[in-house]
Amino acid sequence: MLLKEIKLISGVIILKTGLHIGAGSDEIHIGGIDNPVVKDPLTGWPYIPGSSLKGKIRTLLEWSTGRIDKHNGKPWATSDGDDPIARIFGNGSVKENYDGGPTRTSFSDCFIVENKAKEMIEKGALTEEKIEVSINRVKGTAISPRRMERVPAGAEFEFKISYKIYDMGDNGQKDEENIKLLLMGMKLLEYDALGGSGSRGYGRIKFDKVTINGESVDLDGVDVSGSAFEKFAI
Repeated sequence: MLLKEIKLISGVIILKTGLHIGAGSDEIHIGGIDNPVVKDPLTGWPYIPGSSLKGKIRTLLEWSTGRIDKHNGKPWATSDGDDPIARIFGNGSVKENYDGGPTRTSFSDCFIVENKAKEMIEKGALTEEKIEVSINRVKGTAISPRRMERVPAGAEFEFKISYKIYDMGDNGQKDEENIKLLLMGMKLLEYDALGGSGSRGYGRIKFDKVTINGESVDLDGVDVSGSAFEKFAI
């Protein structure tokens, strides 16, 4: 197995609606935030963990290619060394007879664009507080209010994905072809949501200024119709 090339997929993630990726909290403060967002401990600025981006794209692709149904709703793992999902994202569990090689992608944490962060700080809007309530449908009253912290719409984060191409007897052709599947997953994410509370309108994003090794990629032209996934399905 020969590592032929490492491609860099990069660009900007623009928030179209507020984003909540939780940091968890060990303490409850009166009048404080119940669910804070994850932040860089050095700057205090919010960021998007690479694991969140990777996990959501992978899940959307597993649903779109029939792997969730084939695996009874469990995380995908296979002994097929040619499986594109396993190659791109990792095999998901230990398989002694898996010969597909190492994980092809490496997702970096996505840090907020510095000049955008400073602009938001000047406006006192680096994060926002949103009060969520549950509704008693019988009585028509609000119950269990909670304070959610979100990164507001308009924030921008830089993203970087390293993609390795290995020669496994095919001169790297399969890894080159599988990049299309990764781009399809990114486009699917634009139609879905990142982070928590997606069904309530959180986490709508847009990938902007996408490049592969500096060359522009038209993500809007990526086909995510059902037939587009047929060759990657199982």
